[in-house]
Amino acid sequence: MTKSLKLDVFMKLREKLGVFEVPNIDEVKRLIGPIVDKLPTLCSEAEISRYLRTRNWNSKKAGKKFKDSIKWRLEYKPERIRWENVANEAETGKIYRANYCDCDKCGRTVLIMRPGFQNTNAVNEQILYLVYCMENAIWNLNPDQEQMVWLIDFQLWNSSSISLKVSRETAKVLQIIMPRDWASPSSIIPQKYLCHFGRYAIINTNFGR
Repeated sequence: MTKSLKLDVFMKLREKLGVFEVPNIDEVKRLIGPIVDKLPTLCSEAEISRYLRTRNWNSKKAGKKFKDSIKWRLEYKPERIRWENVANEAETGKIYRANYCDCDKCGRTVLIMRPGFQNTNAVNEQILYLVYCMENAIWNLNPDQEQMVWLIDFQLWNSSSISLKVSRETAKVLQIIMPRDWASPSSIIPQKYLCHFGRYAIINTNFGR
């Protein structure tokens, strides 16, 4: 085994054992500031580690993403959303958590979205309902699971089912809630471009909680 290969194996082993994790967590805490002590649940080491992993252990990038997420939660207060606040949006079942064993064969929660069943034009209320469903699904993940599956059903979908403004707001919320960047308005794909997959699209997502 060459010297460089030995070093590579050693570094991977140290990373696997979490040797680098504590210094990086401390650095992110320093970047976040005193709010860490004020919100111990939201700023737990497990939560910070999740953001570090999705930023390839880059403390500055993870810290910025984490601060954006905390700022949004303090302003939006998703934990205060109650069923009565979103009941009208939920009438058609356009978003719901699958109840068949509550997860797929890999243990991931399945969130079903049916954009063709849109029933209102209220952007703020639509986003409120999306956040309510996502938060509910995230908190129902198994303790060892950090992924969920979105199953998007395009039944009855047409170009009037969703507005560009809703698409933008949805992408913005997803970027904030999830540690990993993945969404943009252009990633919402019309059914006509998914003909090879029938009427469904499946998306795996990584969440923090």
